[in-house]
Amino acid sequence: MQDDVNKLDLDCYNSLDLEYLRFLKHEEKKDKIPQISLDSFNLLTIIGQGNYAKVSLVCKKDDGQVYALKALKKKYLQVNNQINQVLTERNILQTVNNKYIVKMKYAFQDKKKLFFVLEFCPGGDLFTLLQTKEYLNEKQTKFYAAQIIKAFEYLHSYNIIYRDLKPENVLIDSEGYIKLTDFGLSKMDITHEKAAISFCGTPEYLSPEIILQQGHGKASDWWTLGNIIYEMIIGTLPFYDINRYVLFENIKTKPFKEHEKIQGNLKNLIEGLLQKNPEKRLGSINGAQDIINHPWFSDLNWDHLRERIIQPPFKPKLENSVDVSYIAQEFLELPIFSPEESLQSGQSLGIQSFFLYIQIFFFYIFLFKILHLIHKKNSIFRVIIIQIQFLIIKKK
Repeated sequence: MQDDVNKLDLDCYNSLDLEYLRFLKHEEKKDKIPQISLDSFNLLTIIGQGNYAKVSLVCKKDDGQVYALKALKKKYLQVNNQINQVLTERNILQTVNNKYIVKMKYAFQDKKKLFFVLEFCPGGDLFTLLQTKEYLNEKQTKFYAAQIIKAFEYLHSYNIIYRDLKPENVLIDSEGYIKLTDFGLSKMDITHEKAAISFCGTPEYLSPEIILQQGHGKASDWWTLGNIIYEMIIGTLPFYDINRYVLFENIKTKPFKEHEKIQGNLKNLIEGLLQKNPEKRLGSINGAQDIINHPWFSDLNWDHLRERIIQPPFKPKLENSVDVSYIAQEFLELPIFSPEESLQSGQSLGIQSFFLYIQIFFFYIFLFKILHLIHKKNSIFRVIIIQIQFLIIKKK
């Protein structure tokens, strides 16, 4: 029996490798580009971390372009049955091309990890912005909500549902506009409203139909939009309770929490989006157009939004392409991929790359000693150090 289990695991592991090899061969033939590996990049700092992925800020050695490198451990994906999710994410990122969705530049693997090379959004995310401001006014909320609507409209036109809208997954680019990221919970080929059956998502944002496991579709995304609009305006979630059972009961049966800020057209919009019955939910008939036509959006110029004429409520002030001032400090303090990790990756490292990693290793030892002398609140020092390191690497 144990041998059968091991064989099953190995087959699953190999299927992941084969799938990726097919993808890489297709990409190389299509784009006529040399094979990309971890050795193609210099690793600068950690900018994000999730349950099974770590995201680093990297600089491509040959052209100096800066990207976000998402690394996923194969063994973890296999043990936690996440293989289909990561392949779905890769397939979606390979397919889509929309200004409100983060772009994937490359995908590659080594013996232990899978890597996505994504565009870097230096403005941080909506979660960090809300932590700083606590809440937004209606005009600011409308700006971000409208872009999410356009992203969903695009995804739904390809029969893709997102299923994981939350402030952490709404990135802010250098111009102050947003991009959705993290498609690990997304689902393709959704042609009707009960096409998906998985119980997945972030608990606070789950729709009633997902909790009830009655089957769900595109309308579930519009539910999450209602949640995030409420959260941006009030600073808290409409059904939140620390007790998971009570939270789910609130979502399934209770009206959202009333608040004096939510009146008139805004209240009508949120009521429509947080309709318990997905068949009656705003957006269930004509999709995004139902929401775009809602009176709350009547003063928004959608053409100006598309052309990026609208002044964002927040635009990051950046010193250069590796400025991480708006990235959460908790990520910047995480240890970066070690030189040992890189050398064990199975990629061929030239002698120059080897010595470069050795130099970076000792450079970090020196920097960490300095950081221990600096109080955590002085995060500007961390930003300066990353920029100095970037200049040193580019010079080499």
